[in-house]
Amino acid sequence: MKKFIDWTEELSVGIQEIDEQHKILIDLINRLYESIVKQTDNQEVNEILTELVQYTIVHFAVEESLMRIFDYPDYEGHKKIHQELQQQVIDLHKKVKENQASVSMDLLKFLKNWLSQHIFVEDQKYSPFFLERGLKGSWSERSWVGKIWTFVHK
Repeated sequence: MKKFIDWTEELSVGIQEIDEQHKILIDLINRLYESIVKQTDNQEVNEILTELVQYTIVHFAVEESLMRIFDYPDYEGHKKIHQELQQQVIDLHKKVKENQASVSMDLLKFLKNWLSQHIFVEDQKYSPFFLERGLKGSWSERSWVGKIWTFVHK
């Protein structure tokens, strides 16, 4: 099945940990797309949305931790954007759970734009800052976040 969002190197922020987390977010949106195309039941859609909300929280926490560790000058601004995006995803999930909204192509387009714009605009700003201050762009072993997420969601 064709994916709704493809990972491209244009989306890379040059930090493997963050790129791998972005790939998980993309995968979750692609799973939502697949559930719409296959017209799966609401329970499966809700489960995917729950994962998306949970992983968004985890991902933003990792980014914000790095910002605090490296004393990123726009930490407060980026954190505010995270809070707004997180609340939007939580609100969407709540509406779907309460049958006030359904997962539609419009919702998927919103999620796609939300993620790609956040990566292209906001996340690209911190990447050179972190790398200049010594954060390694790649790691030799899979991250703890990836390991835990894979273990929990088997």
